[in-house]
Amino acid sequence: MASPAGDRAVALSTQLAQAHQELRRRIHEIRSGITRRAVGHDALVTHCLAFCAALTSHHQGEDAGMFAELLRERPDLAPTIAKLVEDHGLITSILSRVAELAGSRDGTLEEVGRELDGLVAIMESHFNYEERVIAAAIDAGVADTGWSGMVFRFRDHV
Repeated sequence: MASPAGDRAVALSTQLAQAHQELRRRIHEIRSGITRRAVGHDALVTHCLAFCAALTSHHQGEDAGMFAELLRERPDLAPTIAKLVEDHGLITSILSRVAELAGSRDGTLEEVGRELDGLVAIMESHFNYEERVIAAAIDAGVADTGWSGMVFRFRDHV
């Protein structure tokens, strides 16, 4: 029989996958709206900025909370976590470009769409890798010192 702490740890890895799925859903919704031309410029700006804020909040929670706690308990994960943090930096650069294009009257929907396509590819690779390597460590019993709030509940207001 699993202990309550073990149950909570499994729930954390499940929540990580669910958070990633929600972020995937949000970006695909934006991308689909652009493709169908079902979104106007102002709506695009609002949705893009909200998505950018949610993804940024998620990654900040991972970097400052979840990854920091994992490193304390599992120093052997340092190279893996360094790679994930590096990915976060790359994603932040793309998010900045998306926000810049979306917020500019000079940026076209096609330009935003191309940036989002690149972001989707990087996010998929990043999320899949993270879920494989970090979820297993969380399932092994990493302590939630409060980091789960930022990682699983997005700050998506702009």
